[in-house]
Amino acid sequence: MEQRKRKAAATVASIETEYVRSLRKKEDWRNKQKKRLKRKLTIYAILALLVFGAFTNTFVQQKRALEKKEQEKAEVMANLKEVQEEQETLKQQLVKLDDDEYIAKLARKHYFLSEKNEIIFSVPEHTKKKGKKESGKE
Repeated sequence: MEQRKRKAAATVASIETEYVRSLRKKEDWRNKQKKRLKRKLTIYAILALLVFGAFTNTFVQQKRALEKKEQEKAEVMANLKEVQEEQETLKQQLVKLDDDEYIAKLARKHYFLSEKNEIIFSVPEHTKKKGKKESGKE
């Protein structure tokens, strides 16, 4: 019985009226709209992923560049500190070199120059060190 019903349903001819045709057209139009919508959404999703990927890539590159610049800044700041210390030392030496007594002391030390009626004795370096060690032990 069930087979007869199936055969009967399969063999029944559809009536082609204006109403049935308009329903089919509407259904076809809806199906096409659904396909178009799916395509559009797929394209938009792909574009959104591409834009997100580009932003992420740019962010990562900028972060790396920033880290590199911060490292360079730290190195430059350390170098600046050393240079400032050296500059301060040089300023102090410049002030000392304006003093005549300091210049006379350097001349006596390095060039063994002396004033009138002055005798200079040179003590070797290794005996100076031994003398300091012995005096420190006592």
